[in-house]
Amino acid sequence: ELMTGYTMLRNGGVGNGGQPWVLRWSSRIRLTWLSFTLFIILVFFPLIAHYYLTTIDDADDAGKRIFGPRTGNELCEVKHVQDLCRIRESVSEELLQLEAKRQELNSEIAKLNLKIEACKKSIENAKQDLLQLKNVISQTEHSYKELMAQNQPKLSLPIRLLPDKDDATFPLPKSNRNCRLHNCFDYSRCPLTSGFPVFVYNSDDYPFGSSLDPLIKQAFEATVRTNVYVTENANIACVYIILVGEMQEPVMPKPTELEQQLHSLPYWRTDGHNHLIINLSRKSETQNFIYNISTGRAMIAQSTFYDVQYRPGFDIVVSPLVHAMSEPNFLEIPPQVPVKRKYLFSFQGEKIESLRSSLQEVRSFEEEIEGNAPADYDDRIITTLKAVQDSKLDFVLVEFTCKNQPKASLPTEWALCGERDDRLELLKLSTFALIITPGDTHLVISAGCAMRLFEALEVGAIPVVLGEQVQLPYNDVIRWNEAALIIPKPRITEVHFLLRSISDNDLLAMRRQGRFLWETYFSTSDNVFSTVLAIIRTRIQIPAAPIREETAVEIPHRSGKAAGTDPNMADNGDLDLGPVETEPPYASPKYLRNFTLTAMDIYRNWNSAPGPFHLFPYTPFDPVLPSEAKFLGSGTGFRPIGGGAGGSGKEFQAALGGNVPREQFTVVMLTYEREEVLMNSLERLNGLPYLNKVVVVWNSPKLPSEDLLWPDIGVPIMVVRTEKNSLNNRFLPWDEIETEAILSIDDDAHLRHDEIMFGFRVWREARDRIVGFPGRYHAWDIPHQSWLYNSNYSCELSMVLTGAAFFHKYYAYLYSYVMPQAIRDMVDEYINCEDIAMNFLVSHLTRKPPIKVTSRWTFRCPGCPQALSHDDSHFHERHKCINFFVKVYGYMPLLYTQFRVDSVLFKTRLPHDKTKCFKFI
Repeated sequence: ELMTGYTMLRNGGVGNGGQPWVLRWSSRIRLTWLSFTLFIILVFFPLIAHYYLTTIDDADDAGKRIFGPRTGNELCEVKHVQDLCRIRESVSEELLQLEAKRQELNSEIAKLNLKIEACKKSIENAKQDLLQLKNVISQTEHSYKELMAQNQPKLSLPIRLLPDKDDATFPLPKSNRNCRLHNCFDYSRCPLTSGFPVFVYNSDDYPFGSSLDPLIKQAFEATVRTNVYVTENANIACVYIILVGEMQEPVMPKPTELEQQLHSLPYWRTDGHNHLIINLSRKSETQNFIYNISTGRAMIAQSTFYDVQYRPGFDIVVSPLVHAMSEPNFLEIPPQVPVKRKYLFSFQGEKIESLRSSLQEVRSFEEEIEGNAPADYDDRIITTLKAVQDSKLDFVLVEFTCKNQPKASLPTEWALCGERDDRLELLKLSTFALIITPGDTHLVISAGCAMRLFEALEVGAIPVVLGEQVQLPYNDVIRWNEAALIIPKPRITEVHFLLRSISDNDLLAMRRQGRFLWETYFSTSDNVFSTVLAIIRTRIQIPAAPIREETAVEIPHRSGKAAGTDPNMADNGDLDLGPVETEPPYASPKYLRNFTLTAMDIYRNWNSAPGPFHLFPYTPFDPVLPSEAKFLGSGTGFRPIGGGAGGSGKEFQAALGGNVPREQFTVVMLTYEREEVLMNSLERLNGLPYLNKVVVVWNSPKLPSEDLLWPDIGVPIMVVRTEKNSLNNRFLPWDEIETEAILSIDDDAHLRHDEIMFGFRVWREARDRIVGFPGRYHAWDIPHQSWLYNSNYSCELSMVLTGAAFFHKYYAYLYSYVMPQAIRDMVDEYINCEDIAMNFLVSHLTRKPPIKVTSRWTFRCPGCPQALSHDDSHFHERHKCINFFVKVYGYMPLLYTQFRVDSVLFKTRLPHDKTKCFKFI
């Protein structure tokens, strides 16, 4: 309203009521009153209030002071107020401290941010440097390949030679006796790349098949079905084989009938070239019915030959097939020790027919020296041996007349006496077994002599063959002088002196070699047939087929779990265990020397036990394997690794050096339903240098959990499924193992990276031996006259447990395919002793003890569940295993050693009471 009047006055005093002066006067009075009222309120009221309050506070009664200031003690007189005060003081102090810390942290964060920026720049620079290095490496590798391509000739497989469609014949030699490979064998059917295919006729398809000995025929057919070289396609075959004996007497066909049947074979091609006629003998009286048969260019393999019939380098003298349908019982074979037995030598036999009567006058030595040697020395042999027996200087047993009816034999041949079991019992008591060859010098070998040789080798009696003209089985490829004594008959008077002069070490070596020859080439039908094929294949210089590898059936699994870092694994001090970056998987070079055959390699292979000392890297094939299979898998063989580019100090730590500076190993880990323990063990392998891959042998029929996440350790993890739960699966030669070196390790083993790397370096220096950590030894129990297994701490050992050990993959083949099946059956029966079996095998082959590295005596991880080795029956079973293995091998192959390898780069911790042991650094 005032504003309205004021507006009207400014407009000339004209208003709604027509009274402008009244409105102007009324507005001035109201403004004056309003201003005065506000002045009184704002000025006088605060003065009055101040005065009033000051007057109350100045009163004498202190308790009436309400608004005046009070001291701190007066405010805190109330209890809860005091508590609040203390809390306030404490909070104030803490706030001050937190503020100080906040400022410090801010300062540190600022510094760390600066460092982070600096690290980012360093990482970028390092990435750039790494990229440049990769480019340089790539260019270098490319240049290296170009140089290799320029300096190496281009090699390819030879063009396969194929025979003419008509297979035209070439003229026969002047005499069948003159047949050799160069003029009676068609090489065009057997190119180097053919794989040596062999076609075997079915004897039942021909009339003479009904005359064959049933046991020999069944054994032969069973062997043929499993042989790797046999093919059903006759058009591509290199060799054609027909079994013609042993014949049964009542139904034996006439020679002319058998000859016609042979010449009517579908692939005989008029002259029988590339054919092999096999006449196996199961009895000593087997007749040589092929003597009067024209065999053309066909090779003959049998146990009886006349000199006019035998063609050296073409025909084959085979051993008799005694164990036709049964495996030899190793428990019945006597041990190889003691070396000397009851009798120095023994002989039992009777001569049915002689070239001249023993009543005729024996010519004097002077007449023999003049050049007319007697036709038969048997009379002098009888006289000399009886004189030795009568002298009683040594226990000998010689009998020239059989107590019972002697076995049938060829003219001038010494017939066997008694039954086979009786003869074996006598030979078990004999150090030497005399074998007198037939008096007819034209009879180069007979089934009776071959049978005597077989029985002597079987029970460990060293054969003494009287007659240097004899052709022993497989004589062109076996060095018989390492297992037998071959003495000319004129030296019969010196035989006794010679046998007494041989040392015990030589006797044991000959007995062991004879046992090897018997097991490898004589004992079973499979060995006999494989040996015959190996001889032909070796003669025509075709490499053996690759040995079979176990196909790894992988169990699908998920990976991706980041592997943690175990502080025990990373605690390596200032040691560089390997390259900074993990190398990609690098397989060992393939063994490719199969075509470079040399006579020395061939001869050595046939006369040595199958072992690394003769097979790698100088031997191109392996005829000693019963499967006749060659190791064509990973590996260049057992190579000595010494110094080289490894340098010293940091250079040595960061590189393997040696003659093979680039090499990796494969971890094989056996497990059974212990997922947590397994995952922890796999994580401990994270960052391990020179690791190619990990093969986990899943030994349980129950598959791993589907939700199980496997760790990512930087290398492939292959989980292999097995057919059955067997500890032998640890040593199967899986095809996924592409390195020579295998680290066999239990799923609860706890080894540091530096220990593993040190063991790998030591193994590279001794590739033919087991190199590991926990050592054990065997001991002889005198009261019980048996062997014991011992795991106590000792300065001497003879075994290294394969729960943490390096060995060559070659031994996996031998363990799985060559080692006697009875040993693997024992391992399956007890679910134990596979590590002892491997130590027996390697020591038997190399005659060397294992190598222990570091002072570790155990390798179990702390806190892991107890394994089978903690069972009370564990050691009792291992005692039984050792004694059983000794029976199978015939002797104790384990060797003691006080050698232990330690490195000056690693600390050795020994118990205070064990410090007297020597260690070799």
